[in-house]
Amino acid sequence: MPQTSVSPSRLDVAGELLTLLRDTTTEPRPDTQLEALTLAVAADLPVLLWGEPGIGKTAALNQLAASLDLPLTTVIASVHEPSDFSGLPVLGDDPAQQGVPMAPPDWAVRLVRAGRGLLFLDELSTAPPAVQAALLRLVLERRIGALRLPPGVRIVAAANPRSSAADGWELSPPLANRFVHLQWTHDHEVVVRGLAGTWPRATLPRLDPALLSEAVAFARRAVCEFLTARPTLVHRLPSGETRRGGAWPSPRSWDMTLTLIAFATAAGVSRDVLSLLVRGTVGDGPGFELLAAMDRMDLPDPELLLADPGRAELPERGDLRQASLEAVVAAVNARPERARWDAAWALLVRALETGAPDLVVAPATALAGLRREDWDVPEAIERLAGAVSLSRRADRAADRAAVAAPLAGQGAR
Repeated sequence: MPQTSVSPSRLDVAGELLTLLRDTTTEPRPDTQLEALTLAVAADLPVLLWGEPGIGKTAALNQLAASLDLPLTTVIASVHEPSDFSGLPVLGDDPAQQGVPMAPPDWAVRLVRAGRGLLFLDELSTAPPAVQAALLRLVLERRIGALRLPPGVRIVAAANPRSSAADGWELSPPLANRFVHLQWTHDHEVVVRGLAGTWPRATLPRLDPALLSEAVAFARRAVCEFLTARPTLVHRLPSGETRRGGAWPSPRSWDMTLTLIAFATAAGVSRDVLSLLVRGTVGDGPGFELLAAMDRMDLPDPELLLADPGRAELPERGDLRQASLEAVVAAVNARPERARWDAAWALLVRALETGAPDLVVAPATALAGLRREDWDVPEAIERLAGAVSLSRRADRAADRAAVAAPLAGQGAR
């Protein structure tokens, strides 16, 4: 009998079209929030992505799991009971002698058997308080019932702000304090290129083995010196309910911050990535303070600058350069000597020659105030006088222009 061709069904053709639509690729592309996410995942810290519905949080997690070759297990927290995370009691032959073990859910068993994976806790902000309480042990101790998740499993969660979540709840402070909070936003160019078929590729950070010990020492120094100077920030529970459901400082979150700084240092990530991670762990205020303190850690020793002002290397960034010059003036004030005073003026001249003139105005004014009666005026002051007076005239002109602008607008009416 002659063979007859079987035409594909309409659903088969639809399936082929869907396959073509899902056929996308990835490319290495700078993405600050994706770098922050992958670094926190590498550091084995639970991450919570905050973003409006439809922003791409779930898609990002699927792409992350695929890029890292990790099996993805998605658990919708709001549709589970507390017992799904704490375990269901299973009675044995003799409970009085053997106790009552807590049986874990099937998804936890699969993760333990696989030994690795990405556990995605979605819709966390719609989980009621009882479920959030049950999640505490999972997020912190990585235990579900009688099982303990293996080290190869990473935990990432996602949540919508309460204003845009269906029947949303604020996160409880104990649960919120266990996460690194990252605000997930969309980048227009990334979305457009992704819809065209190419999305950013998530890759784990490359840690330099030669920097591991140095990175740990730097992280410990940064956090410990900062908290020594700001002891009130060791633990500060926010007063508002909404802020308690985000990032805030505690010994636990400072420990996470220390870990992230060490990983960021060993990986050589950008300051923007580090800023997202630090602020996502202890909050914006303490985070910005810590970052500023870390900048000051890299400032040159003022005594070394005074010892050889002609060869001094000053920071390129304006705020750090001015901070270095102010530290030099403070060092002269602490031990006022004619030679040190002259060296400070020579350093200001070098700063004038290698940077913006306005940065020397405040240090020069303060240094002039330290002069003793028997100290002759050094020649360096003459070289600075023109720049200082010019900078001051420019500041006064800018002030006059700022005052005149509103008045001109009123006259136009």
